[in-house]
Amino acid sequence: MSISAQAVKELREKTAAGMMDCKKALEETGGDMEKAVDWLRQKGLSKAAKKSGRATSEGLIGCQATADGKQAVLLEIRCETDFVSRGDTFREVVQACTRDFSLSGLDTPDAKAIEAKLTDAIATLGENITLGQAVRMKLDGFGAIGNYVHSNGKIAVLVQLACGKDATAAVQPFAELARNLAMQIAAASPLAVSSDNLDPALIEREREVYRQKAREEGKADTLIDKIADGAIKKYFKEVCLLEQPYIRDDKLAVADLIKQVGKELGDVLSVKNFVRVQLGAE
Repeated sequence: MSISAQAVKELREKTAAGMMDCKKALEETGGDMEKAVDWLRQKGLSKAAKKSGRATSEGLIGCQATADGKQAVLLEIRCETDFVSRGDTFREVVQACTRDFSLSGLDTPDAKAIEAKLTDAIATLGENITLGQAVRMKLDGFGAIGNYVHSNGKIAVLVQLACGKDATAAVQPFAELARNLAMQIAAASPLAVSSDNLDPALIEREREVYRQKAREEGKADTLIDKIADGAIKKYFKEVCLLEQPYIRDDKLAVADLIKQVGKELGDVLSVKNFVRVQLGAE
């Protein structure tokens, strides 16, 4: 049968497959558009199998949050090359998969929609495309989850900012603080909210490093523990969010920034938890 150029064009727009592949799909399915889409997907499955062993070291992290700010997700989608990750088609795949993940997660029957989108993307883009890290966060009580995705799409953050009154979370200064805290975490990469959240074994290991360094420098035994204590305090300022200098004003600690905004809003604010996802880092 004769296949019109318009039908080929329509199928190409639906699938992003090659012109000749679209023409053949329509010929093989008697011009039935939906069957032609399935035919191309079946061919895509074959291609996907051949590409499934390729390394996926590039990609993007998608973010989706509910309107009330109480729930949010991050989803990492990996591909083989930076060239593909910067393309509009790949970005659309990441956005679509993140929306599906936000609605259903990865452990439900509906999650098959994500798998189907990745399979289609493999056929369209010609690279192995895989799921990476997946994070779901929910805030109980008053407050909101701040989110930030760096401009390159390779670092993303969720942070739980709690308050004492429901109305506080609805005002702009609160939303700005939540986003600024997320940006702080993206830039400064803290390990924990505060020193209370750090593993005691990690602290002791760091302390012993400083003790040994002091010994090797010939410091008196009576000074070694004091030197180590001082070094640990500096270490906390590097790895604990609340003790870090604020990236927009290094004379201000993050904890003081939170108190300052809380005072302006007439409420007590606190950071409950955060997660920082970096492409390729498990």
